[in-house]
Amino acid sequence: MSDVERAVADAYRREWAFVLAATVRVTHDLDLAEECVQEAFLSALDGWRRDGVPAKPGGWLTTIARRKAMDHFRRQDAFRTRMPLLLEPDVTEMNDLDDLVAGDAIADDRLRLIFTCCHPVLPREAQIALTLRLVCGVTTGDIARAFLVPEPTMAARITRAKKKIAAAGVPYRVPAASELPDRLDAVLSVIHLLFTTGHTAPSGDSLVRDHLVDRALDLARLLRDLMPDERQVWGLLALLLVTDARRATRTDAGGRLLLLEEQDRTRWDRAAIAEGHQLVLDAMRAGRPGKFVLQAAIASLHAQAPSYAETDWAQVVVLYDELLKVWPSPVVTLNRAIAVSMVDGPAAALAEVRALEDDGRLDGYHYLPATKADLLRRLGRRSEAAAAYRAALGLVDNEAERAFLNARLDEATAA
Repeated sequence: MSDVERAVADAYRREWAFVLAATVRVTHDLDLAEECVQEAFLSALDGWRRDGVPAKPGGWLTTIARRKAMDHFRRQDAFRTRMPLLLEPDVTEMNDLDDLVAGDAIADDRLRLIFTCCHPVLPREAQIALTLRLVCGVTTGDIARAFLVPEPTMAARITRAKKKIAAAGVPYRVPAASELPDRLDAVLSVIHLLFTTGHTAPSGDSLVRDHLVDRALDLARLLRDLMPDERQVWGLLALLLVTDARRATRTDAGGRLLLLEEQDRTRWDRAAIAEGHQLVLDAMRAGRPGKFVLQAAIASLHAQAPSYAETDWAQVVVLYDELLKVWPSPVVTLNRAIAVSMVDGPAAALAEVRALEDDGRLDGYHYLPATKADLLRRLGRRSEAAAAYRAALGLVDNEAERAFLNARLDEATAA
């Protein structure tokens, strides 16, 4: 790739969400905004070769995308009626919260569009998938992996969601304050999935996609500023802070994945852990905790333990029991089984994992056979462990995780 092509590719990865969100505010039409943004990126290939890469690629791209929208309005002989929509602040100021439109309930374009995509007219999964794809720039394939469905199935769902929004005439506007709580859970889920996709990339060579993790953290903080009294928002921000505090230690210098028990805890971000822990305490004191608060409490227990073995595993199991009451997810059950293995031994946990296999809802989720393999390895049943490692390898596309599983498979077969 040339330097310009690399710059455009980097801008696409980092700026897509900003540019699309800002353009939708002009067009009030998601399909038109997408088309204009795509044309802006194509224009960048020629414009940046001729004039050089701009200092603010996001602002340049947004300007071009909005001009494309204006051209469209002119062609439709509706420019004059659309003119009020085009009187927006300068695009280079789009990240300056003090310069955004006064009176907006949501100060950030990305967060505004997330709330819009999470409209109740769509089913919950469609809300989350559409937002991840259009607002957060997550690929359809990665979203499909997060939902444990084939990529064509997810692509069809996203297409149907866009058509339903258009058919229902859903306005692209800031929700009224009274509407925000009804959309909160979907918005929290979107930000959490965005973080998860960055924290452990579903595919590619790198374990972490830093720009997605940072974007999720920014959105969580903006949401906390928008809804400062919502305990679930506190819980989400705490969960992201405490989990991300380990980012620098999750792989070694060669990119090899390091498990929690192998990581250098002295290098963890203690300021982030302390901030997250305080948010958990505040949320717990304020009333019955929800699913994000409980997940954050579990993460905080891990983060504050002197070592992996010294974690209060019995308390972790108790927290997972509470989490299952408010969020009966098979993924939570799988994570609980890992904690059970530290309290009652791997045999007890293996029985729970086998029940999940029979359940079938985690078919295609590589952490299920990977967890089974580790439990069998700890029990000394290496040939069975090898078979489970092979099953996990057949489901994982991230190269760092593949390398780890291959190393474990080699250990099991060599023994």
